[in-house]
Amino acid sequence: MLWGNMWNYLAESFTEEESLVLSRYFTNLDKPVFALINLPEVVKGALFARYSRSAKSLRRLFLDEFYNPVDFAVNPVGEVGLQRAERLYERMLSEYGDDSVAQLGGVHLACEQASNILTKVLERGRLMAYLEQSTRYVPYDKPMADGQFKYFVPDEVVRAGLESEFRATVDHLFAGYRELFEEVQQSVYATTYKEAQDSDFIYNSSVRAVALDAVRGVLPAAVLSNVGIYGSAQAYEMLIMRMRSSRLAEVREYAELIKQELDKVIPAFLTRLDRSDRGGVWVDYLATRSGSLDGLTFELATKEAQTAVSYGQVDSRDGDGTAVRLIRYQTGGERDVAAGILFELGRFEMSDAVKVAADLSESELCDLFTRYVGNRENRRHKPGRAFEQTSYLFEVECDYGAFRDLQRHRILSIEWQDLGVSLGYSIPELISDFGLEEEYTGLLERARTLYDHMLPILGTKVSSYAVPMGYRIRFLLEINAREAMHLIELRSSPQGHSEYRKVAQKMFECIANIANHRNIARSMVFVDLDQYRLGRLSSLRREERKIQDPSN
Repeated sequence: MLWGNMWNYLAESFTEEESLVLSRYFTNLDKPVFALINLPEVVKGALFARYSRSAKSLRRLFLDEFYNPVDFAVNPVGEVGLQRAERLYERMLSEYGDDSVAQLGGVHLACEQASNILTKVLERGRLMAYLEQSTRYVPYDKPMADGQFKYFVPDEVVRAGLESEFRATVDHLFAGYRELFEEVQQSVYATTYKEAQDSDFIYNSSVRAVALDAVRGVLPAAVLSNVGIYGSAQAYEMLIMRMRSSRLAEVREYAELIKQELDKVIPAFLTRLDRSDRGGVWVDYLATRSGSLDGLTFELATKEAQTAVSYGQVDSRDGDGTAVRLIRYQTGGERDVAAGILFELGRFEMSDAVKVAADLSESELCDLFTRYVGNRENRRHKPGRAFEQTSYLFEVECDYGAFRDLQRHRILSIEWQDLGVSLGYSIPELISDFGLEEEYTGLLERARTLYDHMLPILGTKVSSYAVPMGYRIRFLLEINAREAMHLIELRSSPQGHSEYRKVAQKMFECIANIANHRNIARSMVFVDLDQYRLGRLSSLRREERKIQDPSN
Protein backbone atom coordinates (compact mmCIF):
# COMPACT_ATOMS: atom_id res chain seq x y z
CA MET A 1 0.00 0.00 0.00
CA LEU A 2 1.37 3.40 -0.94
CA TRP A 3 1.67 6.24 1.53
CA GLY A 4 -0.86 8.52 -0.19
CA ASN A 5 -3.56 5.84 -0.23
CA MET A 6 -4.00 5.87 3.50
CA TRP A 7 -2.99 9.18 5.05
CA ASN A 8 -4.21 12.65 4.41
CA TYR A 9 -0.92 13.93 5.76
CA LEU A 10 -0.91 17.69 6.08
CA ALA A 11 2.60 18.57 4.93
CA GLU A 12 4.04 21.87 6.13
CA SER A 13 4.93 24.65 3.72
CA PHE A 14 8.44 26.06 3.76
CA THR A 15 10.03 28.86 1.82
CA GLU A 16 12.78 28.06 -0.65
CA GLU A 17 15.38 29.35 1.80
CA GLU A 18 13.88 27.35 4.69
CA SER A 19 13.81 24.20 2.55
CA LEU A 20 17.49 24.62 1.69
CA VAL A 21 18.36 24.90 5.38
CA LEU A 22 16.16 22.01 6.48
CA SER A 23 17.45 19.67 3.78
CA ARG A 24 20.87 19.75 5.46
CA TYR A 25 19.54 18.51 8.78
CA PHE A 26 16.44 16.41 8.07
CA THR A 27 16.03 13.41 5.78
CA ASN A 28 12.85 14.76 4.18
CA LEU A 29 10.62 17.83 4.28
CA ASP A 30 7.22 16.36 3.34
CA LYS A 31 6.64 13.21 5.39
CA PRO A 32 5.64 12.63 9.04
CA VAL A 33 8.66 10.42 9.74
CA PHE A 34 12.15 11.82 9.32
CA ALA A 35 15.59 11.52 10.87
CA LEU A 36 17.91 14.23 12.17
CA ILE A 37 21.31 14.42 10.48
CA ASN A 38 24.43 16.61 10.58
CA LEU A 39 23.54 18.03 13.99
CA PRO A 40 25.49 17.89 17.28
CA GLU A 41 24.08 15.39 19.75
CA VAL A 42 23.41 18.16 22.24
CA VAL A 43 21.22 19.98 19.69
CA LYS A 44 19.27 16.82 18.92
CA GLY A 45 18.62 16.26 22.61
CA ALA A 46 17.56 19.85 23.17
CA LEU A 47 15.23 19.73 20.16
CA PHE A 48 13.47 16.63 21.47
CA ALA A 49 13.22 18.08 24.97
CA ARG A 50 11.53 21.20 23.59
CA TYR A 51 9.43 19.05 21.23
CA SER A 52 7.35 17.49 24.01
CA ARG A 53 6.03 20.86 25.15
CA SER A 54 5.38 22.50 21.83
CA ALA A 55 2.56 22.29 19.31
CA LYS A 56 5.05 22.96 16.50
CA SER A 57 6.44 20.31 14.21
CA LEU A 58 10.10 19.50 14.81
CA ARG A 59 11.26 21.13 11.59
CA ARG A 60 9.41 24.36 12.35
CA LEU A 61 10.70 24.28 15.92
CA PHE A 62 14.24 23.95 14.60
CA LEU A 63 13.82 26.96 12.30
CA ASP A 64 12.12 29.14 14.90
CA GLU A 65 14.18 28.38 17.98
CA PHE A 66 17.45 26.65 17.10
CA TYR A 67 18.64 27.66 13.66
CA ASN A 68 21.29 30.35 13.43
CA PRO A 69 23.10 30.90 10.12
CA VAL A 70 26.31 31.76 11.92
CA ASP A 71 26.33 28.62 14.07
CA PHE A 72 25.11 26.30 11.31
CA ALA A 73 27.39 27.25 8.45
CA VAL A 74 27.41 24.84 5.55
CA ASN A 75 29.96 22.09 6.05
CA PRO A 76 30.33 19.04 3.83
CA VAL A 77 29.45 15.76 5.46
CA GLY A 78 32.56 13.62 5.77
CA GLU A 79 32.43 10.38 3.83
CA VAL A 80 35.94 9.13 4.49
CA GLY A 81 35.78 5.50 5.51
CA LEU A 82 31.99 5.28 5.02
CA GLN A 83 32.00 2.48 2.45
CA ARG A 84 34.54 0.49 4.43
CA ALA A 85 32.43 0.83 7.58
CA GLU A 86 29.29 -0.31 5.76
CA ARG A 87 31.10 -3.38 4.44
CA LEU A 88 32.31 -4.15 7.95
CA TYR A 89 28.84 -3.86 9.45
CA GLU A 90 27.35 -5.94 6.66
CA ARG A 91 29.85 -8.73 7.28
CA MET A 92 29.48 -8.71 11.07
CA LEU A 93 25.67 -8.53 11.03
CA SER A 94 24.83 -10.81 8.15
CA GLU A 95 27.70 -13.25 8.07
CA TYR A 96 28.78 -13.45 11.71
CA GLY A 97 25.40 -12.71 13.25
CA ASP A 98 26.95 -10.38 15.82
CA ASP A 99 23.77 -8.61 16.98
CA SER A 100 25.60 -6.42 19.47
CA VAL A 101 27.15 -4.49 16.57
CA ALA A 102 23.67 -3.17 15.80
CA GLN A 103 23.77 -1.39 19.15
CA LEU A 104 26.52 0.93 17.90
CA GLY A 105 24.39 2.92 15.47
CA GLY A 106 21.86 5.31 16.99
CA VAL A 107 19.27 7.61 15.45
CA HIS A 108 17.02 10.43 16.64
CA LEU A 109 13.73 9.89 14.83
CA ALA A 110 10.70 12.17 14.79
CA CYS A 111 7.32 10.49 14.33
CA GLU A 112 4.54 12.98 13.70
CA GLN A 113 0.76 12.81 13.28
CA ALA A 114 0.60 9.34 14.83
CA SER A 115 -2.56 8.19 16.60
CA ASN A 116 -2.39 7.42 20.30
CA ILE A 117 -2.93 3.77 19.42
CA LEU A 118 0.22 3.91 17.31
CA THR A 119 2.22 5.84 19.90
CA LYS A 120 1.83 2.97 22.38
CA VAL A 121 3.31 0.61 19.78
CA LEU A 122 6.18 3.00 19.11
CA GLU A 123 6.92 3.29 22.83
CA ARG A 124 6.74 -0.39 23.73
CA GLY A 125 10.44 -1.27 23.49
CA ARG A 126 12.49 -1.03 26.68
CA LEU A 127 15.82 -0.03 25.16
CA MET A 128 14.80 3.25 23.57
CA ALA A 129 14.16 6.78 24.78
CA TYR A 130 10.87 8.58 24.08
CA LEU A 131 9.31 11.99 24.45
CA GLU A 132 5.66 12.37 23.48
CA GLN A 133 3.65 15.53 22.90
CA SER A 134 1.86 16.27 26.14
CA THR A 135 -1.88 16.79 26.47
CA ARG A 136 -1.06 18.98 29.49
CA TYR A 137 0.86 21.58 27.49
CA VAL A 138 -0.62 21.25 24.01
CA PRO A 139 -4.36 21.91 23.62
CA TYR A 140 -6.39 20.16 20.93
CA ASP A 141 -9.07 22.80 20.67
CA LYS A 142 -8.16 24.11 17.22
CA PRO A 143 -8.43 22.32 13.86
CA MET A 144 -5.45 21.91 11.55
CA ALA A 145 -4.90 24.04 8.46
CA ASP A 146 -7.23 21.85 6.40
CA GLY A 147 -10.11 22.48 8.83
CA GLN A 148 -10.01 18.98 10.34
CA PHE A 149 -9.40 18.25 14.00
CA LYS A 150 -6.24 16.34 14.91
CA TYR A 151 -7.31 12.73 14.67
CA PHE A 152 -6.63 9.67 12.53
CA VAL A 153 -9.26 7.76 10.57
CA PRO A 154 -8.20 4.09 10.32
CA ASP A 155 -8.19 2.58 6.85
CA GLU A 156 -10.22 -0.32 8.26
CA VAL A 157 -13.00 2.11 9.20
CA VAL A 158 -13.07 3.55 5.70
CA ARG A 159 -13.21 0.12 4.04
CA ALA A 160 -16.04 -0.93 6.37
CA GLY A 161 -18.15 2.04 5.24
CA LEU A 162 -18.10 3.64 8.71
CA GLU A 163 -16.06 6.74 7.96
CA SER A 164 -18.98 9.19 8.10
CA GLU A 165 -20.21 7.87 11.44
CA PHE A 166 -16.67 7.79 12.82
CA ARG A 167 -15.93 11.37 11.77
CA ALA A 168 -19.26 12.70 13.04
CA THR A 169 -18.71 11.22 16.50
CA VAL A 170 -15.05 12.18 16.79
CA ASP A 171 -15.72 15.72 15.55
CA HIS A 172 -18.40 15.94 18.25
CA LEU A 173 -15.83 14.84 20.86
CA PHE A 174 -13.35 17.48 19.78
CA ALA A 175 -15.97 20.21 19.74
CA GLY A 176 -17.04 19.14 23.23
CA TYR A 177 -13.41 19.11 24.36
CA ARG A 178 -13.01 22.71 23.18
CA GLU A 179 -16.12 23.88 25.02
CA LEU A 180 -15.23 22.04 28.21
CA PHE A 181 -11.68 23.40 28.16
CA GLU A 182 -12.94 26.98 27.94
CA GLU A 183 -15.47 26.44 30.74
CA VAL A 184 -13.07 24.67 33.08
CA GLN A 185 -10.32 27.23 32.52
CA GLN A 186 -12.69 30.11 33.25
CA SER A 187 -13.97 28.38 36.37
CA VAL A 188 -10.44 27.68 37.64
CA TYR A 189 -9.52 31.33 37.17
CA ALA A 190 -12.67 32.37 39.03
CA THR A 191 -12.00 30.07 42.00
CA THR A 192 -8.20 30.19 42.31
CA TYR A 193 -6.59 33.07 44.16
CA LYS A 194 -3.49 34.57 42.56
CA GLU A 195 -1.03 35.27 45.35
CA ALA A 196 0.97 38.49 45.29
CA GLN A 197 4.24 36.67 44.72
CA ASP A 198 2.88 34.55 41.84
CA SER A 199 4.28 35.57 38.46
CA ASP A 200 1.78 35.80 35.62
CA PHE A 201 3.56 32.91 33.89
CA ILE A 202 3.35 30.58 36.89
CA TYR A 203 -0.28 31.40 37.55
CA ASN A 204 -1.53 31.30 33.95
CA SER A 205 0.41 28.22 32.87
CA SER A 206 -0.73 26.31 35.96
CA VAL A 207 -4.40 27.17 35.42
CA ARG A 208 -4.12 26.18 31.78
CA ALA A 209 -2.39 22.88 32.61
CA VAL A 210 -5.01 22.00 35.25
CA ALA A 211 -7.83 22.73 32.78
CA LEU A 212 -6.19 20.64 30.06
CA ASP A 213 -5.68 17.77 32.51
CA ALA A 214 -9.37 17.87 33.44
CA VAL A 215 -10.68 17.62 29.88
CA ARG A 216 -8.19 15.29 28.21
CA GLY A 217 -10.44 12.31 28.97
CA VAL A 218 -12.75 13.41 26.15
CA LEU A 219 -10.05 13.00 23.49
CA PRO A 220 -10.32 9.71 21.58
CA ALA A 221 -7.42 7.32 21.16
CA ALA A 222 -7.43 8.35 17.49
CA VAL A 223 -6.06 11.78 18.49
CA LEU A 224 -2.78 12.62 16.77
CA SER A 225 0.47 13.11 18.62
CA ASN A 226 4.17 13.65 17.94
CA VAL A 227 6.81 11.32 19.37
CA GLY A 228 10.56 11.80 19.51
CA ILE A 229 12.56 8.57 19.65
CA TYR A 230 16.21 7.83 20.19
CA GLY A 231 17.39 4.26 19.90
CA SER A 232 20.04 1.90 18.61
CA ALA A 233 19.79 0.15 15.25
CA GLN A 234 19.06 -3.11 17.08
CA ALA A 235 16.12 -1.54 18.92
CA TYR A 236 14.74 -0.07 15.68
CA GLU A 237 15.10 -3.44 14.00
CA MET A 238 12.91 -5.06 16.65
CA LEU A 239 10.43 -2.18 16.52
CA ILE A 240 9.95 -2.49 12.77
CA MET A 241 9.46 -6.26 12.97
CA ARG A 242 6.83 -5.87 15.70
CA MET A 243 5.07 -3.20 13.66
CA ARG A 244 5.14 -5.23 10.45
CA SER A 245 3.38 -8.08 12.27
CA SER A 246 0.61 -5.82 13.59
CA ARG A 247 -3.04 -6.30 12.66
CA LEU A 248 -3.51 -2.55 12.33
CA ALA A 249 -2.92 -0.99 8.92
CA GLU A 250 -1.71 2.26 10.44
CA VAL A 251 1.01 0.46 12.36
CA ARG A 252 2.14 -1.64 9.40
CA GLU A 253 2.36 1.32 7.02
CA TYR A 254 4.14 3.50 9.57
CA ALA A 255 6.73 0.72 9.92
CA GLU A 256 7.66 1.19 6.27
CA LEU A 257 7.96 4.96 6.72
CA ILE A 258 10.36 4.37 9.61
CA LYS A 259 12.36 1.86 7.55
CA GLN A 260 12.64 4.30 4.63
CA GLU A 261 14.09 7.03 6.83
CA LEU A 262 16.45 4.78 8.76
CA ASP A 263 17.81 3.44 5.47
CA LYS A 264 18.99 6.98 4.77
CA VAL A 265 21.15 7.18 7.88
CA ILE A 266 21.98 3.65 9.09
CA PRO A 267 21.33 1.37 6.08
CA ALA A 268 24.13 -1.05 6.91
CA PHE A 269 22.53 -1.90 10.26
CA LEU A 270 19.15 -2.85 8.82
CA THR A 271 20.07 -5.14 5.92
CA ARG A 272 18.58 -8.20 7.66
CA LEU A 273 15.08 -6.74 7.93
CA ASP A 274 14.13 -7.38 4.31
CA ARG A 275 15.77 -10.78 4.03
CA SER A 276 13.15 -13.52 3.91
CA ASP A 277 15.29 -15.86 6.01
CA ARG A 278 15.82 -13.29 8.76
CA GLY A 279 13.37 -10.42 9.14
CA GLY A 280 10.75 -12.15 7.01
CA VAL A 281 10.50 -15.32 9.08
CA TRP A 282 10.62 -13.33 12.31
CA VAL A 283 7.69 -11.15 11.27
CA ASP A 284 5.79 -14.27 10.20
CA TYR A 285 6.47 -15.84 13.59
CA LEU A 286 5.23 -12.77 15.48
CA ALA A 287 2.07 -12.54 13.38
CA THR A 288 1.36 -16.28 13.63
CA ARG A 289 1.96 -16.32 17.38
CA SER A 290 -0.55 -13.54 17.87
CA GLY A 291 -3.17 -15.11 15.62
CA SER A 292 -2.83 -18.57 17.17
CA LEU A 293 -4.65 -17.37 20.30
CA ASP A 294 -7.77 -16.33 18.40
CA GLY A 295 -10.93 -18.17 19.33
CA LEU A 296 -9.68 -19.54 22.65
CA THR A 297 -12.26 -19.48 25.43
CA PHE A 298 -11.91 -20.45 29.07
CA GLU A 299 -14.12 -20.75 32.11
CA LEU A 300 -13.12 -19.28 35.44
CA ALA A 301 -12.15 -22.10 37.80
CA THR A 302 -12.79 -21.85 41.54
CA LYS A 303 -9.57 -23.53 42.60
CA GLU A 304 -6.93 -21.11 43.91
CA ALA A 305 -3.63 -21.06 42.08
CA GLN A 306 -0.75 -22.48 44.10
CA THR A 307 2.54 -20.66 44.10
CA ALA A 308 5.67 -20.20 46.17
CA VAL A 309 5.07 -16.49 46.45
CA SER A 310 2.26 -14.59 48.09
CA TYR A 311 -0.82 -12.99 46.62
CA GLY A 312 -2.59 -9.95 47.96
CA GLN A 313 -5.16 -7.47 46.82
CA VAL A 314 -6.20 -3.93 47.50
CA ASP A 315 -9.75 -3.27 46.34
CA SER A 316 -9.96 0.26 47.65
CA ARG A 317 -11.47 1.63 44.48
CA ASP A 318 -12.06 5.33 44.35
CA GLY A 319 -15.51 6.68 43.63
CA ASP A 320 -14.56 6.78 39.95
CA GLY A 321 -13.32 3.19 39.92
CA THR A 322 -9.53 3.53 39.79
CA ALA A 323 -8.10 0.28 41.18
CA VAL A 324 -4.68 -1.17 41.99
CA ARG A 325 -4.26 -4.80 43.04
CA LEU A 326 -1.05 -6.35 44.26
CA ILE A 327 -1.28 -9.74 42.59
CA ARG A 328 2.11 -11.24 43.47
CA TYR A 329 5.02 -10.45 45.73
CA GLN A 330 7.76 -12.24 47.67
CA THR A 331 6.82 -12.67 51.34
CA GLY A 332 10.49 -12.57 52.30
CA GLY A 333 11.30 -9.86 49.79
CA GLU A 334 13.03 -7.61 52.27
CA ARG A 335 15.29 -10.46 53.31
CA ASP A 336 16.12 -10.96 49.63
CA VAL A 337 17.10 -7.30 49.39
CA ALA A 338 19.16 -7.65 52.56
CA ALA A 339 20.98 -10.62 51.03
CA GLY A 340 21.73 -8.49 47.99
CA ILE A 341 23.15 -5.76 50.22
CA LEU A 342 25.34 -8.24 52.08
CA PHE A 343 26.56 -9.72 48.80
CA GLU A 344 27.37 -6.23 47.54
CA LEU A 345 29.63 -5.75 50.57
CA GLY A 346 31.83 -8.44 49.05
CA ARG A 347 32.14 -10.62 52.15
CA PHE A 348 29.83 -13.53 51.32
CA GLU A 349 28.88 -15.89 48.58
CA MET A 350 25.21 -15.34 47.75
CA SER A 351 24.11 -18.57 49.42
CA ASP A 352 25.77 -17.46 52.65
CA ALA A 353 24.37 -13.93 52.31
CA VAL A 354 20.86 -15.44 52.12
CA LYS A 355 21.49 -17.34 55.37
CA VAL A 356 22.85 -14.30 57.18
CA ALA A 357 19.94 -12.15 55.99
CA ALA A 358 17.44 -14.74 57.22
CA ASP A 359 18.93 -14.59 60.74
CA LEU A 360 18.84 -10.80 61.09
CA SER A 361 16.57 -9.43 63.80
CA GLU A 362 13.96 -6.85 62.78
CA SER A 363 16.06 -4.05 64.27
CA GLU A 364 19.18 -5.28 62.47
CA LEU A 365 17.23 -5.50 59.22
CA CYS A 366 15.95 -1.96 59.70
CA ASP A 367 19.44 -0.67 60.45
CA LEU A 368 20.87 -2.41 57.36
CA PHE A 369 18.24 -0.74 55.14
CA THR A 370 18.79 2.65 56.76
CA ARG A 371 22.55 2.49 56.21
CA TYR A 372 22.19 1.21 52.64
CA VAL A 373 19.62 3.81 51.56
CA GLY A 374 21.50 6.64 53.25
CA ASN A 375 20.36 10.26 53.47
CA ARG A 376 18.31 10.86 50.33
CA GLU A 377 18.15 14.61 49.70
CA ASN A 378 15.90 14.32 46.64
CA ARG A 379 14.01 11.61 44.78
CA ARG A 380 16.81 11.18 42.24
CA HIS A 381 19.00 9.75 45.01
CA LYS A 382 18.24 6.05 44.80
CA PRO A 383 19.76 3.08 46.62
CA GLY A 384 21.81 0.47 44.80
CA ARG A 385 20.73 -2.54 42.80
CA ALA A 386 20.15 -4.73 45.81
CA PHE A 387 16.63 -3.24 45.75
CA GLU A 388 16.14 -5.12 42.48
CA GLN A 389 16.18 -8.43 44.37
CA THR A 390 12.43 -8.28 45.03
CA SER A 391 9.55 -7.33 42.76
CA TYR A 392 5.79 -6.80 42.65
CA LEU A 393 3.10 -7.67 40.12
CA PHE A 394 0.30 -5.09 40.05
CA GLU A 395 -2.97 -5.20 38.18
CA VAL A 396 -4.18 -1.68 37.49
CA GLU A 397 -7.42 -0.25 36.19
CA CYS A 398 -7.23 3.46 35.43
CA ASP A 399 -8.16 5.78 32.63
CA TYR A 400 -6.25 5.55 29.38
CA GLY A 401 -4.73 9.00 29.85
CA ALA A 402 -2.94 7.89 33.02
CA PHE A 403 -1.95 4.59 31.44
CA ARG A 404 -0.17 6.52 28.68
CA ASP A 405 2.04 8.21 31.28
CA LEU A 406 2.81 5.02 33.20
CA GLN A 407 3.44 2.91 30.11
CA ARG A 408 6.51 4.91 29.12
CA HIS A 409 8.53 3.83 32.18
CA ARG A 410 11.31 1.66 30.83
CA ILE A 411 12.54 -0.61 33.62
CA LEU A 412 9.43 -2.65 34.12
CA SER A 413 7.35 -5.32 32.39
CA ILE A 414 3.94 -4.16 31.24
CA GLU A 415 1.14 -5.85 29.33
CA TRP A 416 -2.23 -4.31 28.58
CA GLN A 417 -5.59 -5.32 27.24
CA ASP A 418 -7.22 -3.59 24.28
CA LEU A 419 -8.85 -0.29 25.17
CA GLY A 420 -12.63 -0.65 25.37
CA VAL A 421 -15.67 0.62 27.26
CA SER A 422 -16.52 -2.29 29.56
CA LEU A 423 -14.56 -0.90 32.55
CA GLY A 424 -16.37 2.43 32.44
CA TYR A 425 -14.73 5.82 32.69
CA SER A 426 -13.29 8.25 35.20
CA ILE A 427 -14.83 11.66 35.85
CA PRO A 428 -12.22 14.29 36.88
CA GLU A 429 -12.89 16.08 40.15
CA LEU A 430 -12.97 19.53 38.54
CA ILE A 431 -15.57 18.39 36.01
CA SER A 432 -17.87 17.46 38.91
CA ASP A 433 -16.95 20.51 41.00
CA PHE A 434 -17.90 22.90 38.22
CA GLY A 435 -21.18 21.18 37.35
CA LEU A 436 -19.98 19.87 33.98
CA GLU A 437 -20.54 16.18 34.61
CA GLU A 438 -23.57 15.91 32.32
CA GLU A 439 -21.72 17.43 29.36
CA TYR A 440 -18.65 15.28 30.03
CA THR A 441 -20.50 11.99 30.36
CA GLY A 442 -22.68 12.80 27.36
CA LEU A 443 -19.58 12.99 25.17
CA LEU A 444 -18.19 9.72 26.49
CA GLU A 445 -21.52 7.95 26.07
CA ARG A 446 -21.70 9.14 22.46
CA ALA A 447 -18.32 7.49 21.90
CA ARG A 448 -19.57 4.29 23.55
CA THR A 449 -22.37 4.11 20.97
CA LEU A 450 -19.85 4.33 18.13
CA TYR A 451 -17.62 1.72 19.75
CA ASP A 452 -20.53 -0.69 20.19
CA HIS A 453 -21.38 -0.30 16.50
CA MET A 454 -17.79 -0.82 15.35
CA LEU A 455 -16.98 -3.77 17.64
CA PRO A 456 -18.83 -6.63 15.88
CA ILE A 457 -17.63 -5.38 12.49
CA LEU A 458 -13.99 -4.47 13.14
CA GLY A 459 -13.06 -6.12 16.46
CA THR A 460 -11.46 -4.67 19.56
CA LYS A 461 -8.18 -3.34 18.15
CA VAL A 462 -9.64 -1.10 15.45
CA SER A 463 -12.62 -0.12 17.60
CA SER A 464 -10.18 1.21 20.21
CA TYR A 465 -9.52 4.25 18.04
CA ALA A 466 -13.00 5.56 18.93
CA VAL A 467 -12.61 5.24 22.71
CA PRO A 468 -11.87 8.44 24.66
CA MET A 469 -8.96 8.59 27.10
CA GLY A 470 -11.33 8.89 30.05
CA TYR A 471 -12.30 5.23 29.68
CA ARG A 472 -10.38 2.77 31.83
CA ILE A 473 -7.95 0.18 30.62
CA ARG A 474 -6.67 -2.85 32.54
CA PHE A 475 -2.98 -3.68 32.55
CA LEU A 476 -0.34 -5.67 34.43
CA LEU A 477 2.78 -3.97 35.70
CA GLU A 478 5.69 -5.96 37.15
CA ILE A 479 8.33 -3.87 38.80
CA ASN A 480 11.28 -4.33 41.15
CA ALA A 481 11.56 -2.32 44.34
CA ARG A 482 14.19 0.05 42.98
CA GLU A 483 12.14 1.07 39.96
CA ALA A 484 9.01 1.14 42.15
CA MET A 485 10.71 3.80 44.26
CA HIS A 486 11.39 5.87 41.13
CA LEU A 487 7.91 5.48 39.64
CA ILE A 488 5.93 5.98 42.85
CA GLU A 489 7.88 9.04 44.02
CA LEU A 490 7.77 10.64 40.57
CA ARG A 491 4.14 9.91 39.80
CA SER A 492 2.85 10.89 43.26
CA SER A 493 4.45 14.33 43.11
CA PRO A 494 2.04 17.27 43.55
CA GLN A 495 2.33 18.49 39.97
CA GLY A 496 1.31 15.12 38.57
CA HIS A 497 -2.06 14.30 37.02
CA SER A 498 -4.57 13.32 39.70
CA GLU A 499 -5.35 9.97 38.03
CA TYR A 500 -1.84 8.55 37.96
CA ARG A 501 -1.17 10.06 41.40
CA LYS A 502 -3.93 7.76 42.71
CA VAL A 503 -2.27 4.77 41.07
CA ALA A 504 1.15 5.60 42.53
CA GLN A 505 -0.29 6.17 46.00
CA LYS A 506 -2.16 2.85 45.91
CA MET A 507 0.98 1.03 44.80
CA PHE A 508 2.77 2.46 47.80
CA GLU A 509 -0.05 1.34 50.11
CA CYS A 510 0.19 -2.16 48.68
CA ILE A 511 3.94 -2.40 49.27
CA ALA A 512 3.67 -1.08 52.82
CA ASN A 513 0.47 -2.76 54.01
CA ILE A 514 -0.15 -5.83 51.84
CA ALA A 515 3.38 -7.05 51.14
CA ASN A 516 4.31 -5.62 54.57
CA HIS A 517 7.62 -4.43 53.16
CA ARG A 518 7.87 -1.60 55.66
CA ASN A 519 11.62 -0.99 55.28
CA ILE A 520 11.26 -0.62 51.52
CA ALA A 521 8.25 1.66 51.95
CA ARG A 522 10.07 3.73 54.57
CA SER A 523 12.92 4.23 52.09
CA MET A 524 10.51 6.00 49.71
CA VAL A 525 10.74 9.26 51.60
CA PHE A 526 9.52 11.41 48.69
CA VAL A 527 6.16 9.72 48.20
CA ASP A 528 3.44 12.36 48.46
CA LEU A 529 0.13 10.99 49.79
CA ASP A 530 -1.63 14.35 50.08
CA GLN A 531 -4.40 15.52 47.77
CA TYR A 532 -4.16 18.74 45.79
CA ARG A 533 -6.76 20.63 43.83
CA LEU A 534 -4.12 22.58 41.91
CA GLY A 535 -1.04 20.49 42.50
CA ARG A 536 0.94 21.99 39.64
CA LEU A 537 0.39 25.51 40.93
CA SER A 538 1.51 24.47 44.43
CA SER A 539 4.66 22.86 43.04
CA LEU A 540 5.60 25.81 40.84
CA ARG A 541 5.02 28.19 43.72
CA ARG A 542 7.56 26.26 45.79
CA GLU A 543 10.08 26.31 42.93
CA GLU A 544 9.58 30.04 42.41
CA ARG A 545 10.13 30.68 46.14
CA LYS A 546 13.43 28.79 45.96
CA ILE A 547 14.58 30.92 43.05
CA GLN A 548 13.62 34.11 44.86
CA ASP A 549 15.18 32.97 48.16
CA PRO A 550 17.69 30.10 47.73
CA SER A 551 18.12 29.85 51.52
CA ASN A 552 14.59 28.41 51.91
